Amino acid sequence: MNTTNGGMELAPAVHPTYEVIHLEQTRHVCPMCEDYAARHASKPVAVLSCEGACLRGEVARQAANLLCHALAPDRTARICLGGAFTKDTGQRDLVRNAPRVIALEGCFLNCSSRMMRGVIGDLEPEVIIADRLYDFDRRLFGIDEMPRVEIEAHARTVAEKVAKRL
Repeated sequence: MNTTNGGMELAPAVHPTYEVIHLEQTRHVCPMCEDYAARHASKPVAVLSCEGACLRGEVARQAANLLCHALAPDRTARICLGGAFTKDTGQRDLVRNAPRVIALEGCFLNCSSRMMRGVIGDLEPEVIIADRLYDFDRRLFGIDEMPRVEIEAHARTVAEKVAKRL
């Protein structure tokens, strides 16, 4: 058991167990999302991100946005995790068809990559755990526990480190 991330990180399961969810399907399709997916289909890297409401998730989310929209917009497509997970449309196709998928996780729970493997079973994303790329008080949880400018600085640090790996 490792608690260096501020939580309990257990050894990986030899034989993972699964939860079964019942996700209501929708007939709705967002045309802007589909247009975005079509425009970004040729980009070599799809970037998933933690969308969690905690401090670590917020840093990962902001880092993914910086990476895709400022630091490497010609090489990366920012994925809408909700759209990719809940509908088999353009966002999921971006993940399914990308030569490289990066999952920028907020912490060791790896939510975005686990979610997407639930709908794309053979997905093998490159998992980057953002909270290991910057120094902070690991006892903090909420985004209200750190000044906004500090969150933004950590997000920039993470985005710049990931951009160097592209």
